[in-house]
Amino acid sequence: MDLKITDSVHIKNQKIFHGKEMIFSAKPSADIIQFLKQAYKYLNVSYPKFHKMDGLSKLGILGTEVLFQNRTIHPETALIFSNSSSSLETDKLHIEAMGDIVSPAVFVYTLPNIIVGEISIKNGLLSENVFFVTDKFNAGLLLDYSEILMEDSDVPAVVCAWIEWKNADYDVFLCLISRKGNLAFNKENLEELYHFENE
Repeated sequence: MDLKITDSVHIKNQKIFHGKEMIFSAKPSADIIQFLKQAYKYLNVSYPKFHKMDGLSKLGILGTEVLFQNRTIHPETALIFSNSSSSLETDKLHIEAMGDIVSPAVFVYTLPNIIVGEISIKNGLLSENVFFVTDKFNAGLLLDYSEILMEDSDVPAVVCAWIEWKNADYDVFLCLISRKGNLAFNKENLEELYHFENE
């Protein structure tokens, strides 16, 4: 199957890269809350629900906002997401709140796959989706699952993602896979793109 890496986005260290071009940078001193607010404003996102989401979902929304910019996204575009810490940061908030009144607004984000739901709702996706929890970025897993989906179904495109948020650190990598583009979709190219901002 001749699949291509059509586009990619990376968010890390107060910066957003579209492909290998940095399109936004906050001050190095900006914490994740400040960074998310500044990036939301810079990207001119209009989605009031964003402000009620946890950090993981906000990072996913910002990443797909850049990835989907200026293109029509088919509603059957599949989402294959992964990280190593699941929803740990929100889980901590939920545990802290258990001595008092537990907030449904926090509890709803104690599953990592809520992020694919938020992205699907915002972008009108009605597609296959999955969220894997692995020890580290696993290009082979994303490659194999994407190829199976696009070979055995009518899926026109896939968004592969590694989206990590742990303590004060965040590391987001998304790539759009389709049959259009110049870069072959293989393990080596996927790893090279991921490690571009992770050296």
